[in-house]
Amino acid sequence: MKNSRAPLILMADDDADDRMLMKEALEENNLVHILDFVEDGAELMGYLHKRGKFEREDTLRPNLIILDLNMPKIDGREALGLIKADLDLRRIPVVVLTTSRAEEDIIKTYDLGVNSFICKPVRFNELVDVAREIGNYWFGTVALPKN
Repeated sequence: MKNSRAPLILMADDDADDRMLMKEALEENNLVHILDFVEDGAELMGYLHKRGKFEREDTLRPNLIILDLNMPKIDGREALGLIKADLDLRRIPVVVLTTSRAEEDIIKTYDLGVNSFICKPVRFNELVDVAREIGNYWFGTVALPKN
């Protein structure tokens, strides 16, 4: 039988404040998932392929990726394309959570296979609401493939 661990959310965002706020928003909703962070697209790909500092047995495959678009090294658009082109990774749901409201970013990310596009809210209470919706939808409503 597969490991029945709590679902792992991996957040890729270069902004330490945004990472901390999302962690607090998830905690505010009593979402007791495992939450891990990477700071750019290169780290995200290293994490997913267990390379570099993530080349460890305890590096888990995420059940959901929350992805910022504007990151250094490999930006979110490129990382999304790499994830969705990889036969081993493409089933991991990816939610873009970004400050961008540009129509071209919305279209491009859906063309690349994003599962959801969410504009980062400005106020913390709105982020708490977004975190609740993400948790309810991805871990309460839909069926996800086992890792």
